Amino acid sequence: MDIIHLLPDSVANQIAAGEVVQRPASVIKELMENAVDAGASTIDVLVQDAGRTSIQVIDDGKGMSETDARMAFERHATSKIAKAEDLFTLRTMGFRGEALPSIAAVAQVKLTTRTVEQDLGVKLCLEGSRVVSQEVCSCPVGANFEVCNLFFNVPARRKFLKSNQTELNNIIQDFERIALVNPSVAFTLSSNGNQLMQLPAGSSLQRIVGVFGKKLGEQLLPIQVDTSLVKISGFVGKPESARKKNSSQFLFVNGRFMRHPRFHYAVMEAFSHLIPEGDQIPYFISFQVDPSNIDVNIHPTKTEIKFENEQEIWSIIVAAVRDALGKFNAVPTIDFDVEGRPDIPTFQVGNVAAVKAPRVQVNSKFNPFNSHNECRKPARQWEKLYEQAAAQNNQEAQNVSNAQSPQSLFQEEMEMSTQHFQYKGQYILTAVQSGLMMVDQRRAHIRILYERYMKQMQEHNAATQGLLFPELLELSPSDAALLTGILDDVRALGFDITSLGGSSFSIVGAPSEQANPVAVVQEMVESVKQQDGGHTDALHHQLALVLARHNAIEVGEVLSSVQMETLIGDLFQCDNPNLSPNGKTILTILQQETIDKMFN
Repeated sequence: MDIIHLLPDSVANQIAAGEVVQRPASVIKELMENAVDAGASTIDVLVQDAGRTSIQVIDDGKGMSETDARMAFERHATSKIAKAEDLFTLRTMGFRGEALPSIAAVAQVKLTTRTVEQDLGVKLCLEGSRVVSQEVCSCPVGANFEVCNLFFNVPARRKFLKSNQTELNNIIQDFERIALVNPSVAFTLSSNGNQLMQLPAGSSLQRIVGVFGKKLGEQLLPIQVDTSLVKISGFVGKPESARKKNSSQFLFVNGRFMRHPRFHYAVMEAFSHLIPEGDQIPYFISFQVDPSNIDVNIHPTKTEIKFENEQEIWSIIVAAVRDALGKFNAVPTIDFDVEGRPDIPTFQVGNVAAVKAPRVQVNSKFNPFNSHNECRKPARQWEKLYEQAAAQNNQEAQNVSNAQSPQSLFQEEMEMSTQHFQYKGQYILTAVQSGLMMVDQRRAHIRILYERYMKQMQEHNAATQGLLFPELLELSPSDAALLTGILDDVRALGFDITSLGGSSFSIVGAPSEQANPVAVVQEMVESVKQQDGGHTDALHHQLALVLARHNAIEVGEVLSSVQMETLIGDLFQCDNPNLSPNGKTILTILQQETIDKMFN
């Protein structure tokens, strides 16, 4: 009996959708790339509920005829390639013909499109790969895709979507990648009726500034290299723009965003010994290569790309970045601080006579063996010193035997056991019944503050201190959207933040102990961006941990006895005094038996 059979198109489309349409951001990426391939000069993206309810991409490209509009939703139907050899001459974003049928398989899609040659356009409605209606309509030239109720027929996929804030952040990231590599196209992005980004057509640097702000634009150096293998252009950050994490790093090849760890390492190699180890440099680098020398057809998302001359291009990248650093004098030079120092004359060949050798004066009458020499110091009277020390020891022994009772000895022992000693400004040593307890002072303080902040967010009772002068906080559009979503939780920690419109905020109040509120809020945004979940508890954990790390005592800070006593007391009132919020050990006890064995 034959058991192999062809799958229906509806099933095949849903299988393909599992690779192509992973989340709402995937839909926007595919539709925006199609709009770019259609020669659009303006692309508008509108989303509702982070793409769950509605995604709309409107472009003014060349549009589609009625037949093409219907064919576009068939599997492997494409205008980008016609034969296998065309895979090695690709200059378009799409080419497989899987995006639109995959989207239509898991959503309700409405397409309105018209070409410049036609007076009327066509309106096509699909639901789960099935054409519901098709009619003639009046519409502008271009295409208008509206994708509603994503994964309506695949509830399991819809259930595994993250929070709206996380999904919106992913949408913004894909939007930025396409906008950065196409500066000649105007883009807008709106969410729930609020415009997040409006990027007019312009130069590459103007597009970077429009996406990430003027501050980053001032820290970039241009790079430009043209060789027979590759043409490299773009911008790389100055050494002072290095950050610990989440630096803006983008690689593009032939107008396509790509991930390439080896080329990333090449950029960082050019900055070796110029930035601290582990720091990251922002860069926006575009490669133009012969399409026959790369393979983009190795991953469904088309972000993993193979290069034929990878090693040679690696060397060119390192040389190009180092050349940019040297050309614009971005390499730090040795700068000696001579202010207030004596003026040291330079040596001149014709002025040898003016240089005199230093003279050494010697007392020729000094004789170390002459006891009557006036230079010899008088001998110490060692016998009297020993007599005084012996008398002092006898007096102390007599005081101990006559003055103390067993009860006072017990009290003294207890007092000694509650004394704390600081070791190298990092650990607090305390004698306990079972041995010697060692506490990491910074981790202990982080645990104390963390639990305090978590309680404040739950009870909404954090105190806010108004700033004398409000501080301006400028973020990228993606970070601004993220901060807007968590603003109520940040305010629960004692921050008073007001939106100024766009990507700017004003911090008019902060917790009383907060020294640098702008830096703290920026780190909160970066920390929340890294977590892949939208649960309230996880969000509160990230915010409280960032604030606790900023306000905790530093390693090397000297503490008084009262401060150490307060710290230890507060630590043991915590719910979990043994571990820090990120799971690291706070305290350990060196057992008395172990100490005794050390001296045996």
